[in-house]
Amino acid sequence: MLLWINGPFGGGKTQTAYELHRRLPGSVVCDPERVGFGLHRMMPPALRGDFQDLPAWRQGVFEVLDLTLTKHPGTVIAPMTLVNTDYYAEILGRLREQGHDVRHFALLADRETVLNRLRERNFGHVVKYVAGQDAPLRRESFAVRKLDHCLEQLAKPEFAEHLRTDRTPVPAVADRIAASAGLTLLPNADGRVKGRLRRAWTGVKHIRFD
Repeated sequence: MLLWINGPFGGGKTQTAYELHRRLPGSVVCDPERVGFGLHRMMPPALRGDFQDLPAWRQGVFEVLDLTLTKHPGTVIAPMTLVNTDYYAEILGRLREQGHDVRHFALLADRETVLNRLRERNFGHVVKYVAGQDAPLRRESFAVRKLDHCLEQLAKPEFAEHLRTDRTPVPAVADRIAASAGLTLLPNADGRVKGRLRRAWTGVKHIRFD
């Protein structure tokens, strides 16, 4: 089974994906973003646009997920913002045509909620001085520019199942996804402090410099 966790940039996809992975034995996280960053690394900076517009990205993501779903016995989790209906059909639609069980979830929240989350995760000001790079700041700006379009597109019926996350903590969002998909998660044994530390560490590990 594939769990595609969709949502706006800063909407909690990665945190939710790794919460599911932590509590779902045998699961694996396949991040489609890594295919895009790999393609970007092969290209000069001037040619690096939105990697989703590259046919190679869409084909690569399809092939990797198809292979993993075919060969791996556990649940596959893919956290990725995807709002273009043609691209959605090209990847998720083709996977369904191959006979894979694909479950799609769009994490939605009010605009101000997402903006607050982007501010909270903005390690860019610190990382800029430590690493001498401004990539995290560019990524936050990209996320804000795309926010309204993402929220508008993802609210459409074709991007169901929709999950409102404004006042829902990450473990509870994972519980709802698992229940909808008919999966059983291990109990969440994290206390409040441990849970916050775990999510902060997940955020640190996924700071991108591409």
